[in-house]
Amino acid sequence: MEKNLRLHYAPDNASLIIRLALDELGLRYETCLVDRAKNAQRLPDYLALNPNGTIPALETSDGVLFETAAILLWLSEVTGQLAPARGTADRAQFLKWMVWCSNTLHVDLRHFFYPEKFIGPDHAQQIQLRDMFRARIERDLEILEAGLAGAPGLAGGNTPTLLDFYIPCLLRWTKLYTERPGQPWFDLSRHPVLHRIAQRAETRASTQAAQIAEGLGPHPFTAPILATPPEGSAS
Repeated sequence: MEKNLRLHYAPDNASLIIRLALDELGLRYETCLVDRAKNAQRLPDYLALNPNGTIPALETSDGVLFETAAILLWLSEVTGQLAPARGTADRAQFLKWMVWCSNTLHVDLRHFFYPEKFIGPDHAQQIQLRDMFRARIERDLEILEAGLAGAPGLAGGNTPTLLDFYIPCLLRWTKLYTERPGQPWFDLSRHPVLHRIAQRAETRASTQAAQIAEGLGPHPFTAPILATPPEGSAS
């Protein structure tokens, strides 16, 4: 596997998922902070890497990659790890849920986090949109729980897949950022399959490395707190 990997990241952003996978694979890579406090993701140098102005981007010998799921699947392809073998039933189900995490739950969270990007500055409309997407996210979690309950080999087992890194991060952000002060709605224990995946993820060395690098706190997936990174800003 190549050694010239460079991850453009911001603490506790989608780049966290890529960091976890890179560390789990034992790959050597450099990091380059994209300082969101300075809106660095919108500066020309970064837009030359990722014209969407989103995080992450990964520099590789095959060129710059962006889009979280694309980077993850590329890492799996070039290493032959973190995914069920091709031609197996688990492989088909794995691909389905990987794309679902990227295109459904992750997208719904993005709408919740940044309503102004989709409907403009009207505060009342932003609240209405967030309420709608909070309900959608709750339904998403029910769908994911039921789907993975019927496919126990896809995540949370002895052999990790990419879902073991993607799902815990999505759960973390759901808990941290979709609840109103004093009005908690998300109880991970209501989803025992997802809870087990998050618990298992916290035992991994890759998570422990990310806790230090990005200031994630002692229980980043089962009882998350806001990140206190040693450099940069999570928002």
